[in-house]
Amino acid sequence: MRRQRNVKIVATLGPASETYETIKALHEAGADVFRLNMSHGSHEEIAVKHGIIRRVEKELDSPICILADLQGPKLRVGVFANGSEELEIGAKFRMDLDKAEGDVDRVCLPHPEIFQALEVGAHLLVNDGKIRLVVDACGDDFAECTVEIGGTISNRKGVNVPDVELPLAALSEKDLKDLEFVCNLGVDWLALSFVQRAKDVFEARALANGRAAILSKIEKPSAVEKFAEILDASDGIMVARGDLGVELPVSAVPPIQKRLVRKCRAAAKPVIVATQMLESMIESPMPTRAEVSDVATAIYEGADAVMLSAESAAGDYPNEAVQTMNDVAVEVEADPTYAEIIAASRKAKGHTIADGIVAAAREIAEKTDIKAICCFTQSGTTALLTARERPGVPILAMTTVPGTARRLALSWGCNCVMTPEVDRFKGAVVNAARAARAGGFAVETDQIVITAGVPFNVPGTTNILRVAPCDERLIYSTDPE
Repeated sequence: MRRQRNVKIVATLGPASETYETIKALHEAGADVFRLNMSHGSHEEIAVKHGIIRRVEKELDSPICILADLQGPKLRVGVFANGSEELEIGAKFRMDLDKAEGDVDRVCLPHPEIFQALEVGAHLLVNDGKIRLVVDACGDDFAECTVEIGGTISNRKGVNVPDVELPLAALSEKDLKDLEFVCNLGVDWLALSFVQRAKDVFEARALANGRAAILSKIEKPSAVEKFAEILDASDGIMVARGDLGVELPVSAVPPIQKRLVRKCRAAAKPVIVATQMLESMIESPMPTRAEVSDVATAIYEGADAVMLSAESAAGDYPNEAVQTMNDVAVEVEADPTYAEIIAASRKAKGHTIADGIVAAAREIAEKTDIKAICCFTQSGTTALLTARERPGVPILAMTTVPGTARRLALSWGCNCVMTPEVDRFKGAVVNAARAARAGGFAVETDQIVITAGVPFNVPGTTNILRVAPCDERLIYSTDPE
């Protein structure tokens, strides 16, 4: 299914989007990737959604990417005798391991790892940062705090600890069970929450054992500080602006987003910009102008994908939200300024033969009348390198591996095409020409660029670039065996 844009759209599934009819409509409206939020729903419910997506994929003959988003550790306070309390600015408040019900002076925080890591002067943020406490004194089982920002604190509200790296694994017991379940189910990407260090990614990768690609969610200051090592360990990145905006000053989030997107692009790894992109469309059929500008900014920055969360999972207008995001993307990418920004942000990267070939393919395509770049790829690496170039013509990612086609559906500009195995280059050229014509990317009188590797069907062997006609008669009459 050809899109009239290069940036991809991730739609979260939930109560508002769990039927076959709705999921099919969302894909037709523009959703390229479906996110399964493992924080909500049983394994049985997740399996049903997965089955519907694969049914839609087969019916429409369109590779669809499925992203399973693991919940990660959830840090929460205990319960209060009165259900809630009002904390006043300047008041003293204690958190400890005592399981007794809380009051206006104290509450249980059943996470000894937090107390072990805390230092005097560190902050504890409660209920998405609405309440802010500063630590005056702490030990292995307590923290004496002063209330800097007050408000209502109630049962089991979440706690963020922005100032220290916590000795917590990114994978909770629930995550371990969920990971094994979704990997056996056959998802394409695993989104890993609470990433603080590269070690967290390595642990998830070992457990996935090649069954899914690993996407790290950047939502903590420690992850921003160690981003280079996390990026190197990951297959992709999600800029999770919601938690970043809680644990960091909100004014710091936009420049961080811009830096991370550029670094991901330079590394040829897909990056999703997420959280509150069209938040008002949970209840309104129209977004705010600020939200539209926010989506546009991520696209101008060169993000691979933009994501809808509650807008498509629980909102009143899931289809309209996807359509709006699609319309914004089409409009932005048609703007001449977009091409200028993308070209200006293109940096030479890598010194391999494959790097040189994909750079040459873009140059040839943009300086001559080439209609598409067709790259044959087994692992997906060649397509990712081509997408890093952000060419001005469509990318056809040709592969014999269904999993590769599905994973690449997350990557900028990749139109994924399943192709029969070939053992000669002429066969690859013919298949590329047929795919370009069938997808409406070219007609017989046009030319395309083909990149491939010989020997065929071996990952990491990209070593050929060919400009070829889309007319098979000309291919057969000019190409050697």
